[in-house]
Amino acid sequence: MKMILPPTYFLVAIVLVVTLHVLLPLQQLFVFPWRLAGLLPFFLGIVLTLMADQTFKKHNTTVKPFEKSSTLVTTGVFTVSRNPMYLGMTLILLGVGMLNGSLSPFAVVIVFPILLDRVFISPEERMLEDTFGDQFREYRKRVRRWI
Repeated sequence: MKMILPPTYFLVAIVLVVTLHVLLPLQQLFVFPWRLAGLLPFFLGIVLTLMADQTFKKHNTTVKPFEKSSTLVTTGVFTVSRNPMYLGMTLILLGVGMLNGSLSPFAVVIVFPILLDRVFISPEERMLEDTFGDQFREYRKRVRRWI
């Protein structure tokens, strides 16, 4: 059975954010032009995700969950967050939710990082600890999981 990777979860989450806004907007939280404030987390999330991807490539290690890492990446955006790609995806969702302006999309924004934590982050961190031992434990002490 093929594993569903984080980008698929992310795309489904974006579709859900927009769908909830259209079909069940509940209360309007942001009106134009304040909705445009969503551009800030949206673009910050894109930049963060791309920077993390480039850092993985620079260190010639895998970006795919559950594949054994050849290097423990602790530089660049990984000095701010142990999971900058997941943080970036969450910021993009937050931005899309703000751009839509209604309350209901924020249910997805809240559930998405919890789901990522359970399905990907916790198992990945166990693998990193098994692979890198004290080096990972020291990194974990210095850098927070999210931000």
